[in-house]
Amino acid sequence: PRPDRRTRRRTQTQAEILDIALQVMAEDGAAALSLSAVARRLGIQPPSLYKYFPSRTAVYDELFRTGQQRYLDTARTAAATAPPGLPGFTPVLDACGRWAAANPVLAQLLFWRPVPGFTPTPAAYAPALQLADLWRTLTTTAVDRRELHPDAATDDGLALLTILIGGAISQHLANDPHTPYDQGRYTRHIHRLPALFAAAYPPPSTP
Repeated sequence: PRPDRRTRRRTQTQAEILDIALQVMAEDGAAALSLSAVARRLGIQPPSLYKYFPSRTAVYDELFRTGQQRYLDTARTAAATAPPGLPGFTPVLDACGRWAAANPVLAQLLFWRPVPGFTPTPAAYAPALQLADLWRTLTTTAVDRRELHPDAATDDGLALLTILIGGAISQHLANDPHTPYDQGRYTRHIHRLPALFAAAYPPPSTP
């Protein structure tokens, strides 16, 4: 059913609050989010903000969920047209890297946990688990094609893959955020990550 006008207006206001929250976090730091500042920019009194989000933690949680879902959608879209096996890793990693570079505040919230005491709820973290399943599927396909060792598809193997892409993204955000993605000191090496992963998990020798 189509949502009624009040529901649509509430959804629009929540989205506007999140957009403003990202602006404040970009200016003052992720941990310095002030709901009073958000309310002022929105043109309402601070108590009115709590009709949409009951706390600052709730705003962080929704931003985390939104960021994880968009990151997951980006990876899924890239994987849908990527070649099978190990060659398909490159376009997916590249798409994920470009998303993070274009959304640095959300990326920090997803990868760095910059807000002391904030832990995402299971619902907000759910897209991250789906992303892990996507990478497990892609890795298993590469294993089946004898491009990687079976250990690459284990939890340890997927952890190493996460370290590789997370490290490249973190280095870019921390040390080279204003350089275009294709020219970045770190992001321009993302296309090399599948080869590094394969070197860590070379396929077994053919008997």
